Amino acid sequence: MRKVRDFDAELKALNDRAKLLRARKIQQFGELIEATGADALEPDLLAGALLSVVAEKDKATTTAWRSAGAQFFRDTSRRSSRRARGGSEGSEAANRLLKKGLAVAS
Repeated sequence: MRKVRDFDAELKALNDRAKLLRARKIQQFGELIEATGADALEPDLLAGALLSVVAEKDKATTTAWRSAGAQFFRDTSRRSSRRARGGSEGSEAANRLLKKGLAVAS
């Protein structure tokens, strides 16, 4: 005889998984803000900057931001692996990203 599927249980499991993923995404955004040093900014300034990024239509600008962000993740990934081996930690990658972001925005 064929096993009956419990659609309610499957739906609840999917909803629980979606909630977990949303919570993880929010946590990762918070960690990203701290890692870049943006937590030192005023909330109004940070919100305004994010709104400007969302509204930006120039492909060259967004491409430059994307490459700066990718470089930030590469640098922080290397730094965290050095930290695991006992190396020193710094905010060099965040400073480089900030300088590139300001240079691109100017």
